[in-house]
Amino acid sequence: MSQAPLSIHLDLAIIGGGVAGLWLANRAKSAGFSIALFEAKALGSDQTLASQGMIHGGMKYTLAGALTGASEAIAEMPKHWRACLCGEGDVDLRHTRILSDHFFMWSGDDLGSKLTGFLASKITRGRVEPVHPDRRPPLLRNKAFSGSLYRLEDLVIDAPSLVANLAHNIEGHCFQIDWSKTQLHQTAAGLVSLRIDTLDRPIEIHAQRFIFTAGKGNAELLEQLGLESPAMQLRPLQQVMVKHLYPFDFYGHCLGRETTPRLTISSHRLPDGAHVWYLGGNLAEKGADMAPEALIELAKQELEDLIPWVNLDGAEWATLPIARAEPLQPGLVRPDNAFIAPADGAVNLLVGWPTKLTLAPNLANQVLALVEDAGITPSASTINLHNYLPYASLAKTPWELAFPPAISAEELLALRFREPDEEDDN
Repeated sequence: MSQAPLSIHLDLAIIGGGVAGLWLANRAKSAGFSIALFEAKALGSDQTLASQGMIHGGMKYTLAGALTGASEAIAEMPKHWRACLCGEGDVDLRHTRILSDHFFMWSGDDLGSKLTGFLASKITRGRVEPVHPDRRPPLLRNKAFSGSLYRLEDLVIDAPSLVANLAHNIEGHCFQIDWSKTQLHQTAAGLVSLRIDTLDRPIEIHAQRFIFTAGKGNAELLEQLGLESPAMQLRPLQQVMVKHLYPFDFYGHCLGRETTPRLTISSHRLPDGAHVWYLGGNLAEKGADMAPEALIELAKQELEDLIPWVNLDGAEWATLPIARAEPLQPGLVRPDNAFIAPADGAVNLLVGWPTKLTLAPNLANQVLALVEDAGITPSASTINLHNYLPYASLAKTPWELAFPPAISAEELLALRFREPDEEDDN
């Protein structure tokens, strides 16, 4: 006879193991709530590790000559993240690598005067500073560079180490699930639960609140329950990756005449130490519907136009299609803030999107405020899911997948310590 389902009661059950779900799980655990996070792929997969790791305060949204709602909503985020990185914030990020404690914003001569006047105004004072030619980064330290260059007091973090840090903080609470063996259910009264069929026995997860933080997967989760709201919009992008021999890292936005940077460059390393540039901005938006080969050619032309003195002969190129998931907005405009809301037709379900990596803390704040408003307090329940479910693994970065090593680390180690065979002995 099959065993009766094991019933697990939680305060909060989080579905989706990207930065939004992991940050929320950290905050909820620290507040004393009983939690579990469920991930179907790997922690950080899709949007989180596809980000460029830039924790910005909105200054890149000044391109139209005025601060927008988006820039004002996230103006305090770099300060919040810095506190966490020092171990003094609401989440301990002391084991997250900082790739750069600033990044750059530059423009060509055609935008120089307008940009200089605006960035010198009191609105931006203290958030951006001009860079003297003697202090330019190596990438722009060339006599052919004639644009305007500014330094933003923002951050670039290493997204893989962020995911690892957040997961380590809540060790024992992140579980792998297989949707072919997992089903969401809803009672006639509107209560959501999760059933997981394991080899040992079925598990039924009940929670005072389920929170969907699965990015574009939120729509599929809602569909399982026959729900449609909150609705989602997708902003398709196609990023470009360049594995090159240029020895210096760079993090910055090149401004154009659009409302997003013409080009954004971030630098990353492969496990073997090789350098990769990850290219986003308007290039990634324009390239959303392009064939990879055509987008790579466009990226080559952009780099030739902007930094012609850098030799990329012999570079390897790849692209990454990615869809940024956001709450549906009138006219499909960009949301100004993180978003969380109850699902229409469900009593104990919240659905959220951080909209940007930078705003993950804001999403967690909103969730915990809704939980408090509902009168939910930490319970004394315990979790023994680790006896039945595997722990979730960490995802690989897009550049690790795009540029796999010719020989794995394990194979290299085996060759290094290979014992001579009989023929070698003769």
